[in-house]
Amino acid sequence: MEMISDILLVAGAIGAGVYCFVLARRLNHFNDLETGMGGAVAVLSAQVDDLTRTLQAARQTADGSTRSLVNVTERAEDVARRLELLVAAMHDLPHQEGPPPPHRQTPVSSPVAETGPVFKRHHEPARGAAQ
Repeated sequence: MEMISDILLVAGAIGAGVYCFVLARRLNHFNDLETGMGGAVAVLSAQVDDLTRTLQAARQTADGSTRSLVNVTERAEDVARRLELLVAAMHDLPHQEGPPPPHRQTPVSSPVAETGPVFKRHHEPARGAAQ
């Protein structure tokens, strides 16, 4: 009986050794930096670093654009306030009574005033053609 138990014990130890050997090979392939999961983790880590740098650059650009937009908006609000003051000041000016500006004076009996301007196209003869 002892011999059977020793044989079973040796067979179990050999089976466990083979199982550990197979697991060790699989783990080495899994952690291989070129083809295994280790390579994928390394590539993903590099991509995360690149994305972090890109995100920081985008944040800096957005901050600069925000500052520029705030400055331009403040300037526009200042100009709008000045224009409002100018328009309000224009209402305080007296109306001038007198003849209308020259560009608005057109004789009533003018044919241009009744029918509008007349435009004519002049046909240019083709070059080299007989006239």
